[in-house]
Amino acid sequence: MHEPTASSPDGLGPVRADLLIRNAWIVTMDDERRIYRDGGLAIAGDRIVAVGPSEVVEHAVVARETIDGRRFELTPGFVNCHVHITGEPITRGYVPDDTDWRTNVFDWLIPTYMAQNPAEEALSAQLAAVEMLRSGTTCFVEAGTIIDLPGVVAALEQVGIRGRIGQWVQDRAFDPAEDQAQLTAAAIGRLEDQIARFPARDDALLAGWACLVGHNTATDELWRAASALALDHRLGVTAHMSPDPADPQFYLETTGRRAIEHLEAIGVLGDHVSLTHAIHLDDAEVATLARTGTRVTHCPMTAIKGAYGASSAGKFPEMHAAGVAIQLGTDGANNANAQDMMRAMYLMAGLHKDARRDASLFPATSVLEAGTINGAAGAGLSDRIGSLAVGKKADFVAHDRDRPEWVPLLNPVNQLVWSADGRGVHSVWVDGKRLVDGYRMTTIDEERLYSDIEAAADGIIARAGKAVSSAWPVL
Repeated sequence: MHEPTASSPDGLGPVRADLLIRNAWIVTMDDERRIYRDGGLAIAGDRIVAVGPSEVVEHAVVARETIDGRRFELTPGFVNCHVHITGEPITRGYVPDDTDWRTNVFDWLIPTYMAQNPAEEALSAQLAAVEMLRSGTTCFVEAGTIIDLPGVVAALEQVGIRGRIGQWVQDRAFDPAEDQAQLTAAAIGRLEDQIARFPARDDALLAGWACLVGHNTATDELWRAASALALDHRLGVTAHMSPDPADPQFYLETTGRRAIEHLEAIGVLGDHVSLTHAIHLDDAEVATLARTGTRVTHCPMTAIKGAYGASSAGKFPEMHAAGVAIQLGTDGANNANAQDMMRAMYLMAGLHKDARRDASLFPATSVLEAGTINGAAGAGLSDRIGSLAVGKKADFVAHDRDRPEWVPLLNPVNQLVWSADGRGVHSVWVDGKRLVDGYRMTTIDEERLYSDIEAAADGIIARAGKAVSSAWPVL
């Protein structure tokens, strides 16, 4: 028996809806993981008011607009829990393939970030948002490398994506001449300011987040302050950690404990914390993550591009078995070269199967959970997004079945993870607004954006003191 889809406010008649999509495949990701072969979804304003079999939903609502959805598979919007939206999208792919982690970060990426101006940073953010939306991502958590936060927020507001964002925050004094106390006070002040300036209200698409650069760049005092602020404001903390053995080695040398063990010792771990990469861990650290409820954001595209060792050293299967909540991220465009969460899901599904020669690891259902409901929880929004259920925000994606990779449609979850990618995203709604319609943005002039990006890229690279190299002659 199907649950009632909705009722009108007075309980006397059908629900009034702005939009009804009927006759679609619907992968709800609700608590029962229901999938409707001939499903209906209705929204009013920014909320879902009905979802279920088409026949039931059609009788439950009176809609201003109706779409025949037999061409579509509907899913919740994906949640990208780690993405650099500035610096890298505007210089996509110019970092040579053969750079190791340290060279990539210190010799290429940081100079690129420092070379951009506020206008270019805003353009980069818009490009990242457009790419995410057009491949089905409706919400993201920024990786903590924004410099001009107000300018980026204004740029993103024009696009309409949902996000949790923060500016570049680190405080460790690597130069003995620096004033450590002053650096820490300034970093904490930046966190406090962005949380106050961009509060996480229920109706806020964009909100400040406790984003730390992570690695070895944050002192214990900054970690404690970020954790306390997040808990006080019901937010989260996100930080890079252990993509390379350099992170655990630093903590061992300076504290006598590995990175995750040290963070537990100073009392900052918990389900409000998401650590990105978390590749070079030992078994005790995996147990610590599970015991504290700390989340891990897996970025498989970056791991492969940067040779981080996720397949050989990563303990993601052990984390999953221990109950660690794994969510997904696409990271930076110079590492992953795409902000397509469906590509990240495909890699997560296959990477560890092959590494362990165990086909049972990370089935498509678990991977889709990582990209939707786990990500929603990591963004502090599990009560609002991540599944298609009555009362949730109307953030959803229409995947186009009128494409060869979607035919025949027999298993909608396997098809989504193994066969399809973001190029098949036809339409996207965020907060009840249709931001992508027929493969095109409705809120921003894409041609102008792409032209502006092309014009700006060379200048940033030149100011960073870099050049685009090619193994083959470019004539």
